[in-house]
Amino acid sequence: MSVGYDPQHQLYQSASLPAGHQYHVVALLLQGGGALGSYQPGVYQGLAEADLHPNWVAGISIGALNAAIIAGNPPNKRVDQLRRFWETICQPPLLPATPLSHLDTSQWPDPMQHMLAGWEAWRSLLEGQNGFYRPRLPWSFHQYSTPAEISFYDTSPLKQTLEQLVDFDRLNDSRLMRVSVGAVNVRTGNFVYFDNTRQKLRAEHFMASGALPPGFPAVEIDGEFYWDGGVVSNTPLGQLIGADERNNTLAFQVDLWSARGDLPGNMKEVAMRQKDIQYSSRTRMMTDVLRHELHFREMLSELMELVPAEHHDKKIFLAAQQAASSQRLNVIHLIYQDKVYDDHYKDYQFGLQTMRQHWHSGYQDIRNSLQRPGWLDMPDAANSCVTHDIHR
Repeated sequence: MSVGYDPQHQLYQSASLPAGHQYHVVALLLQGGGALGSYQPGVYQGLAEADLHPNWVAGISIGALNAAIIAGNPPNKRVDQLRRFWETICQPPLLPATPLSHLDTSQWPDPMQHMLAGWEAWRSLLEGQNGFYRPRLPWSFHQYSTPAEISFYDTSPLKQTLEQLVDFDRLNDSRLMRVSVGAVNVRTGNFVYFDNTRQKLRAEHFMASGALPPGFPAVEIDGEFYWDGGVVSNTPLGQLIGADERNNTLAFQVDLWSARGDLPGNMKEVAMRQKDIQYSSRTRMMTDVLRHELHFREMLSELMELVPAEHHDKKIFLAAQQAASSQRLNVIHLIYQDKVYDDHYKDYQFGLQTMRQHWHSGYQDIRNSLQRPGWLDMPDAANSCVTHDIHR
């Protein structure tokens, strides 16, 4: 059985990890990406089946909403609640669902899959999404004057959905799981993380992390207004790297946008490729920087052992001792791969059939990743930060 988040360096317990490992944290990092976010519950389902329940979950935008449901439910209910959330928000709020919603369309010819995808995206724009957001009346835009009202859609249904599916008392118990969600302060432009080790989190904190303008309105928290963290940075890997703790960590980073892709051949592909680049994480760059940092910290730690005891009370020694570390980081990187029906509207293409295909993709990717020999092994001193990717 896994342990909760423990700053006192208690080892994580799971039979799926290699014998003799020294991991303290198993982190789940969830990127933003709207409708593509149904890929992430599939990944979590595979982790849960392998008894790898995270003790730290960090998310941005739709990743923050998935994080709320994971952290706000006991392990045996998380997959069911994630499924309930996605089946709720992927139901059409106005026009009745079509019979296609209950068919497996994955084997349909490409043109038919494109038509269905376009229909789902069009409905999302016109009707909004059940339990998530609803369109504002166009002729009433001029009546709105506060940041919480200036948007194309009203996200108040999301608050009720979260409060129905999430136990916020459980979510705020950091002994069970640490929770971090990113947002940007609209007034200052500063990126912030709301974290249950520092403050009590409410539905509004998660809604703020997903408040992407101009579609969604800013969310007020303690007198300040916040937008979607993806406006500044769309991956929570930075929160993990920037934490003060020196915990050995196994991180599952679940991204919804691929930095690599084909050259666009038309205007629609230009729009799609722009989103991919704009919202993709810079995992390779960040892990390269971290790899060098951890290497220097390791060398500093070894040098500290050579300092004579009579110098241990000096200010420079104490400062160096604080910076030294033998931390290890293993990042299992999972990136959603575009489907044949994906287009520039893939992030707002909510639909039951599409959601299920995304979910299945995440499930298959994590299962294949966990089966790779050595991928869960602790990094060694010579290479203290390693990254694995099933698609590379």
